[in-house]
Amino acid sequence: MENQLQDIAYLIQFRDRCNSQVSNVTVAWHLDHILKVINKIHTILQNSDPTVYEKRFNVWRSISFLFRFIPRGKGKSPASVLPPSDIKTENILSQLEEARIHFSKFEELDENANFIHPVFGQLNKDQAKYFLKIHTKHHLKIIRDILGKSR
Repeated sequence: MENQLQDIAYLIQFRDRCNSQVSNVTVAWHLDHILKVINKIHTILQNSDPTVYEKRFNVWRSISFLFRFIPRGKGKSPASVLPPSDIKTENILSQLEEARIHFSKFEELDENANFIHPVFGQLNKDQAKYFLKIHTKHHLKIIRDILGKSR
């Protein structure tokens, strides 16, 4: 995940780029959204009750986790992780620092710390961490496509 956070830091310089054939929003929107998701999920995990976690099968989670892939245009983000209309670079930088701190403390969380994903259901700490990697990869790929770069 640290490599992905380094990619985010590098991509801030392209914050205003947009390519409507790829996405209707700017690079800054994707960066802000990635960081909001990371920070929100960590906060929810930190404040969760591990005793309520119940392991359950979820077909969409299984498919997405198996292929390490989230299809484009299929999900709808909750309002709490949508970027504001005016995205400030300093806000992206402060969220990036917060995400780094959260990831450094991830292993301190209880293994059954949990949150409810709208499609994937209840995720424990390890599943949440894996989801964050896949989600971040998904948006970084969109950004690379906006910039006309692939890797």
